[in-house]
Amino acid sequence: MLSVVWIALRNLPFVVWLFAELRRLRGFRRNIAKYRASGEEELERREILKATSLWGDDLARKLRVDLRVEGETRLPAGPVVFVSNHESYADIPLFCAVIREKQFGFIAKRELSRLPVFGKWIADIRSVFIKRGDARASLAAIEEGVELLRRGFSLVVFPEGTRGKGGPMRAFKKGSLRLATKPGVAVVPVTHTGCYGIFEESGVIRPGVRVRFCIHPAIETAGMSKREAAALTEVAEDVIRAKLTEWETENRA
Repeated sequence: MLSVVWIALRNLPFVVWLFAELRRLRGFRRNIAKYRASGEEELERREILKATSLWGDDLARKLRVDLRVEGETRLPAGPVVFVSNHESYADIPLFCAVIREKQFGFIAKRELSRLPVFGKWIADIRSVFIKRGDARASLAAIEEGVELLRRGFSLVVFPEGTRGKGGPMRAFKKGSLRLATKPGVAVVPVTHTGCYGIFEESGVIRPGVRVRFCIHPAIETAGMSKREAAALTEVAEDVIRAKLTEWETENRA
């Protein structure tokens, strides 16, 4: 019991800072709501990108993250689906620090939408929430994501379905990238490592962690055959897994 209280107290200053930071974004959120209501979606995307970039930068600076990024110039024009391994709660804000050219929301579990302040913020940036274990609700959520992509909004999907917490990358769920193949948008694989060291490794927020991101070349889906589309999740998984293996080999050398 004492250890749980100690951990909570250790993390409390950061939690207080995080809620204050999210409240600091209220001006952006008002503008996002205004542009959404008026149908000015290009202005909405720009405002979302400014807000997420500021949030990601502030968090990375607060935690003194040693952030190393490869492939920043590889993003194609138009909306994309970013597909990535999933280590940590920190994946979401650090994506915001890394991806600087495109607005994006997340395909996220519905439980996140219920978190105070944070849930509203994730919804504001055009994320799509999926109810696990409910096939009909999940299908409706995917259709919502497809419609957003058709209208020019980008999304991030974590096909493992849950955080790895520093363990081996799980197999990607089959069909995860139908989200991209239906509207024919590009898929951009993203590999990252180190995020779990910020919190999950010890249960205490830890500053100064080294995090590496690699933005891989886009995979175009327009004109794909049914066979190619069916294999797309596996192709993206192989790209991401190969980079993790490369980094692991470097670390052992």
